Amino acid sequence: MADFSSLLFFLVGIIFCQASVIDLTSDNFDSIVNGDKFAFVEFFAPWCGHCKALAPTYEKLGEAFAKADDVVIAKVDADADKTLSSRFGISGFPTLKYFSKGSTSAEDYSGGRDIKDFISFIEGKTGARAIMAVTKENVVQLDSSNFDSVALDKTKDVLVEFYAPWCGHCKSLAPVYEKVGLAFKNEPNCVVAKVDADGERSLGERYGVSGFPTIKFFPRDSDEAEEYNEGRSEQDFIDFLNEKCKTNRKSGGGITDDAGRIDKFDEFAKEFMTNVDKRDAILEEAKSLIDAQEDPKDATYYTKVMERVQSKGDAFITTEIERLNRLLDGAISAKKSDEFSKRRNILKKFQVDTTKTEL
Repeated sequence: MADFSSLLFFLVGIIFCQASVIDLTSDNFDSIVNGDKFAFVEFFAPWCGHCKALAPTYEKLGEAFAKADDVVIAKVDADADKTLSSRFGISGFPTLKYFSKGSTSAEDYSGGRDIKDFISFIEGKTGARAIMAVTKENVVQLDSSNFDSVALDKTKDVLVEFYAPWCGHCKSLAPVYEKVGLAFKNEPNCVVAKVDADGERSLGERYGVSGFPTIKFFPRDSDEAEEYNEGRSEQDFIDFLNEKCKTNRKSGGGITDDAGRIDKFDEFAKEFMTNVDKRDAILEEAKSLIDAQEDPKDATYYTKVMERVQSKGDAFITTEIERLNRLLDGAISAKKSDEFSKRRNILKKFQVDTTKTEL
């Protein structure tokens, strides 16, 4: 029994150590916050609104220091664990305390509660360096430190909302704008962004912002921002960006049925399937035009389909569409989803309608 208890304690220790944010209780607090490492601890209550608002930021903080050997990011349900709450004099939630390496005495944290504030504090105290996951937000938050590098990037088309936190129209637009950001999240060269022009007044003045929200489009091929004067529904924004960015996005982040298709090669596909005797000539003509296309990769796929049909037979089209449907129904990355959806769009242009017959 003793051996089993030791093993169980060891395994529990591994689980605690592997978590980004470690859950502490009276049972494990002193074994983890024991002076061996720097520790940053949130004392929270599950019913506390401020704690709920802080939770995603605090989780990111745990992930940022997950690989730092000498730093522990932890939390205590101080409403459930009255012993720890009383021991550290917790009278409100959330309360944040810092424990220096080599000490078990707590230091109150009274800084800001943005991820940048937390990281700056911990890096300054510990010398450890945060490692943030590189992800593209649905809507990129801009300020004076990153505005030029994003909005004026010559490789990207960027839509920017200049807003004010107190503005009622801005608040109404926020959920719609977030959906637009989601629709274009996987387009590397088409960015949906926003800037608090009340907090960053120099940026608002620079672009003549006199009311909120003001929306401007920054094209990659120009130094001038264009005023956005279209409708403000999700589809209005999506239509505008698809035209400007030369994309084929739809609500939710998927791609339209036109994505990947090329008019001239659609014609090749139809001819190829209906003129069996001319297939070799059609394939060669299609190959000769690949390099002249805006996206040679999509054009090349048309010719690969033709080659597969020649080697496997016409049934390849139906079989391959069914295979792609199964893949798209599974758990795949956004990049793969785009790739497979484009292939399916192209394959459908090879399908022959056998229900129509000439009289």
